Amino acid sequence: MTALVLTAGLGTRLDPLTRLVAKPAVPLAGRTLIERVLGWLAREGGRDVVLNLHYKPDTITGVVGDGAHLGLRVRYSWEAAILGSAGGPRHALPLIDDDPFLIVNGDTLCEVAIAPLLAAHAAAGADVTMALVRNPAPDHYNGVVLDDDGRVRGFVRRGSAEAKESWHFVGIQVARQSVFAPLPDGVPVDTVSSLYREMVAGQSARVQGFPVDARFVDVGTPRDCLDAALALAGGGDGVVEPGADVAASAAIHQSVVWPGASVGAGAELSRCIVAGPVVVPPGFTARSSVLVPATLVRDGDRARVHGGVASFEF
Repeated sequence: MTALVLTAGLGTRLDPLTRLVAKPAVPLAGRTLIERVLGWLAREGGRDVVLNLHYKPDTITGVVGDGAHLGLRVRYSWEAAILGSAGGPRHALPLIDDDPFLIVNGDTLCEVAIAPLLAAHAAAGADVTMALVRNPAPDHYNGVVLDDDGRVRGFVRRGSAEAKESWHFVGIQVARQSVFAPLPDGVPVDTVSSLYREMVAGQSARVQGFPVDARFVDVGTPRDCLDAALALAGGGDGVVEPGADVAASAAIHQSVVWPGASVGAGAELSRCIVAGPVVVPPGFTARSSVLVPATLVRDGDRARVHGGVASFEF
């Protein structure tokens, strides 16, 4: 089954890291986020993948290429303007060989078993089947509400009373092409906040939920990104990505150093992300911060600049 991986977004919550690369190209313990997503798809038997692209596309294509090294055939759907989680699939339909097809968010990690998801979709006769976990943070995530048959009966806002007993959509779903085909091509549309909400309210199509028991890893903010990298690496004092240079006397407690970055002797970093190309000078200290080249600082930024390094606290 063809998988469409959504990788076109701006990744604004991950700023300033996304001033350097698109969110799916962020390094996480030796592999980029998109490589981890595609590796999971390959292990689940995927072979044909389409990625939609808009923001900093070269940082994604430079890692993925044609997908041969990952055991996949990868093609690309280009978006001149971001078309959203429904408009993106609509624009990519000419490249989708299968019906139904798989849609996967390219900016989170959740290694769901695909075969049971496909079987449940077919058994329910659904138009869309969304993989769900129990809402891990109802005050942080919007929720999905199911009826007794597992059919989606509504979407609720985070922090609401209903959200406490809701499900969380992990960004993996199976959908019929007919869900997106009626949409005008090139017009931005979202799924959960618009298209699916209308489908559920009007009962014009069957949107099914599929609860799964899988770890959901959010990489939405710099803090999330740091925690994900440390967890994937198995903890320890820090993660030094291949190609980074860290002086033996530097202390990088619970920190991550990206490829192309350099940390000088005597520097002390605690819960930091050093995102290259940046040279952290000897003796530099920072805590709970993203360190990037000072050249990336914009008007209005609240950043500490010292020795060519901009430090953004999180």
